[in-house]
Amino acid sequence: MFWQKEIETLTADDLNKLQLERLRQTVARAALSPFYGDRLRQAGVNPDSLQTVADIRRIPFTTKDELRTNSRQMLTVPLSDIIRLHASSGTTGQATVIYYTRTDIELWADLVARSLYMTGMRPEDVFQNMMGYGLFTGGLGFHYGAERLGALTIPAGAGNSKRQVQLLQQFETTAIHIIPSYALVLLNTFAALNVDPRDLPLRLAYIGAEPYSEAIRRRIEEAYGLKAYNCYGLSEMNGPGVAFECLEQNGSHVWEDSFLLEVIDPETLEPAPPGVVGELVFTNLTRQGMPLLRYRSRDLASYDDRPCPCGRNSRRLSRIQGRTDDMIILKGVNIFPVQIDRVLMELPEVGSNYLVELRQEGATDQMIVKVEIKQEYFQEELTFLKGLQKRITDALKSELLLTPRVELVEHNSLPQTEGKAVRVVDYRQK
Repeated sequence: MFWQKEIETLTADDLNKLQLERLRQTVARAALSPFYGDRLRQAGVNPDSLQTVADIRRIPFTTKDELRTNSRQMLTVPLSDIIRLHASSGTTGQATVIYYTRTDIELWADLVARSLYMTGMRPEDVFQNMMGYGLFTGGLGFHYGAERLGALTIPAGAGNSKRQVQLLQQFETTAIHIIPSYALVLLNTFAALNVDPRDLPLRLAYIGAEPYSEAIRRRIEEAYGLKAYNCYGLSEMNGPGVAFECLEQNGSHVWEDSFLLEVIDPETLEPAPPGVVGELVFTNLTRQGMPLLRYRSRDLASYDDRPCPCGRNSRRLSRIQGRTDDMIILKGVNIFPVQIDRVLMELPEVGSNYLVELRQEGATDQMIVKVEIKQEYFQEELTFLKGLQKRITDALKSELLLTPRVELVEHNSLPQTEGKAVRVVDYRQK
């Protein structure tokens, strides 16, 4: 189950040596850019001054704001050597732009192919890519990786649910790439067409692009009759293919031959130990055109550095717990949307959709959680629904340490999207 066995099974010592060698090469390359050339000189850092991987801490962090305003100044090659750019969705502000050389694209495709192969995808598979193409990295990243692996690749793109189901049937798709919330929304189309997804030859799903709970994964696996694997990436580091689950489904292996990972306390900026949630910081180790040094991702997760039964020794990331910039502060309590997801999706009566509204009521802030209930339960007696409402309220209170107002609504009554789900709407005065 190895795409590049020598790399994937490196011992910790050999991986450390490879990382140090590539870190020195990356620093030498980054120094050619106006942005990092000045920064490295001011920090007194050059390739020879890096004696261990830990010496990377002598280099200042790179922030998202710096990337937004200095991306062209981070190029290490002439613009004529750049063949593509991608940009983040810009959901937290102005989009960030990343430039790629031909070598960068080839290395990226190989990392995604390595990831897909690890989960059991093979050239005989039919891969249907339901992610958006264009500036978003998810679509083309998986597309190139699946083609590199040799699978028949269907560039279905996002949305058009009826067409997605038709393609699944017509070409006997065996593997899909899909946003988890859309995988649940698509079940409504299957039902409308009287098609059971478990009757299709689907066996693999790759889900990501938004935070989601283990309960969501279990719902997808059960509804589609397949194995769903978590994929993690960020456009600033390439896109998909930064970390990926193996068959064990117990954390996502970081491809540490290509990305140097740090996990830090976002407040103190000190390293976080294994098992403690912190902010993920990445450094490119193989990118040619625009390597980033110590990029603060804002994503929050923990890592496990114990050997994995699959035979790979790279560190594994937990599922993303949230982002430092999507944290809700309500009545002095810090809340991440994935906490709400985790509670609701564990309840069998709850449907696939919910909406969190933050409103100012008088002098206080209030959280209203609107929860879709499966049709068979919504038809129960009023006493049952009141009991369910209390049970949901109590479960959320236990997790969030505050009491939200829970409203039960009918199945399919909340807004749906074929892209990333909008789970939180803040109506409070800024």
